[in-house]
Amino acid sequence: MSFDKIRDEIAELSESLNTYNRLYYLESAPTISDQEYDQLFQRLRSLEEEYPDLKRSDSPTQRVGSAPSGEFSQIAHRIPMLSLDNAFSNEDLLDFYSRIGQKVDGEVSLFAEPKLDGIAVSLMYIDGVLAYGATRGDGQTGEDITANVKTIASIPLRLSGDDLPSELEVRGEIFMPRSVFDELNLEAQKREEKVFVNPRNAASGSLRQLDSRITAKRKLMMNAYSVGYSSEPDRYRLHSESLSDLRRLGFVINPLVECLDSTEAIGSYVQKLTALRSELDYEIDGIVFKADKLADQQTLGFVARAPRWAIAYKFPAERAETTLEDVEFQVGRTGAITPVARLSPVFVGGVTVSNATLHNMDEVARLGIKIGDRVAIQRAGDVIPKVAARIGAGAFGRNIELPSHCPVCSSEIEQEGSIARCSGAMLCPAQLKESIKHFVSRKAFDIDGLGDKLVDQLVDKEFVLSPIDIFDLNTPNLVLLERMGQKSAENLISAIESSKQIELSRFIYALGIREVGETTASTIARELDDVMGLFSLTPDVLESLDDIGPVVARHVMVFTSNQDNRSLVRRLLEKGVECQMPTQVRESSESVFAGKTVVLTGTLPNYSRDDLKALLVAVGAKVSGSVSSKTDYLVAGEKAGSKLKKATELNVQVLDEAAALALLNQN
Repeated sequence: MSFDKIRDEIAELSESLNTYNRLYYLESAPTISDQEYDQLFQRLRSLEEEYPDLKRSDSPTQRVGSAPSGEFSQIAHRIPMLSLDNAFSNEDLLDFYSRIGQKVDGEVSLFAEPKLDGIAVSLMYIDGVLAYGATRGDGQTGEDITANVKTIASIPLRLSGDDLPSELEVRGEIFMPRSVFDELNLEAQKREEKVFVNPRNAASGSLRQLDSRITAKRKLMMNAYSVGYSSEPDRYRLHSESLSDLRRLGFVINPLVECLDSTEAIGSYVQKLTALRSELDYEIDGIVFKADKLADQQTLGFVARAPRWAIAYKFPAERAETTLEDVEFQVGRTGAITPVARLSPVFVGGVTVSNATLHNMDEVARLGIKIGDRVAIQRAGDVIPKVAARIGAGAFGRNIELPSHCPVCSSEIEQEGSIARCSGAMLCPAQLKESIKHFVSRKAFDIDGLGDKLVDQLVDKEFVLSPIDIFDLNTPNLVLLERMGQKSAENLISAIESSKQIELSRFIYALGIREVGETTASTIARELDDVMGLFSLTPDVLESLDDIGPVVARHVMVFTSNQDNRSLVRRLLEKGVECQMPTQVRESSESVFAGKTVVLTGTLPNYSRDDLKALLVAVGAKVSGSVSSKTDYLVAGEKAGSKLKKATELNVQVLDEAAALALLNQN
């Protein structure tokens, strides 16, 4: 096939698939089957892989996401994204309507829309093609999330039709449907991973993934709600007209929007959405009302950081009364001990609630509650039930007391401010999976092929109940696991064997001691003659080391004073694990980086940040994660973001990769 025909086929496939997406998400009227769509999609992707120079910026293949590309850079909004004043009652709402009527000529029409509980974003289109997407941020500047918004199917990569402004900024709310949220948390529970608190947090976390491939899997949606900047400012007369045009251009507009022209209509709309909210497949926490005439918006103007022509009506919190029957203590993946209220079942916010969080013992004390009391339950953010208040004493009140030992593994509980934690670390079954995942991670034992899903299976089948068991795995057992063939099992066994040769600092990091990250692990490793020397360290010795204070020293001592942890390390050595001692650091006179604090940011052209960090640490540098007045050098790659800005403000010397390597090679 000729080059021209390949180019034409790629263009035709891109346009067709974008049309099918629009029909599916915008019109709810698919015209081809999922199988047919997938076949066309795979054909397009294979052509783009063979001819990468022909890949279009609006190609549907961008929906699948791409590998991480460093930190988020900043984007300044053409027009500030302001917040809204709130109305908490019908009276507040009617006062707002009355104030508008007093300040504008003619009849007042309000545009009303559900206030989605999601993440506000700005999308800029240049000549009809998506140029970038940004979060609201502080209203003036947001984070560049272009790679992530491109994965959201309801966001057009290219606007439909003709008659387009050369520049058009569209604002909207990105959210996670309830059905997707429930599915996501159900899968997390099956894997015994951390669940999301509510759909908004899930959407926010998904949207801020550095790896856009993760975002692509989260099935986010967007409803457009306004035009921000336009190169044709006089294009519309009404706000409602602008939304109709946005729908024509390919955006999803919430189907519950309405224009209202009386107090009766406003009241009816509030009643309708209040009744509907629990039935919707997305979270709403109120209603936004705006003056529909754009001329009225200009007349009304702004006050402080909010427009006078719009207001957000907030739904009242939903509460119910019930009895606190008991309190149990749960162990989270980081060992945090959380008191959980067991309640007489009560219907609130559209669901029956029998459990509610009490957060921590400080919250228990603030509420002044006892087991047996009557309490008010509120669905915080309409998702997480919490005990909001004590209503009255029960017949037989019993004090709520924090246990002294972990309810799962009986390890000692240590208090960190308001947070109580199990000190058992990887010896606690509640923390086991996360501990194993940390143990085998890239910066620890770095066992290729032993990913999160496989760890879940190994723990669920009780093949692995501690890190020691990893080194007893064998091919016959591994092939019993899902999607694990003979060759894969053999490769994993080989990777496990290779991992036994490990740097002492990585070994210490793998142990999962609280507050001991890579840098601290390296600092401790340089102090030791062998790995068992870890258990001979004293608080005084630890605190004498660079960047180790009383808190970190205490965490290390809690870990090393536990005999089970000492036994764990000994048994790992018996399994053939060999710790390589740190490479001798050059004397200060031999490297300009010795004793200096260096921060790495952005995407480097030839080295990963981890690799360059290792080189810097080897010559005595202290590699930090944040820029401060104590920073000596910032090594900046592409998309350096806020760290570069701060370094410039503090007059920190900024190096690119080449300059940093040149200094490293100086004697």
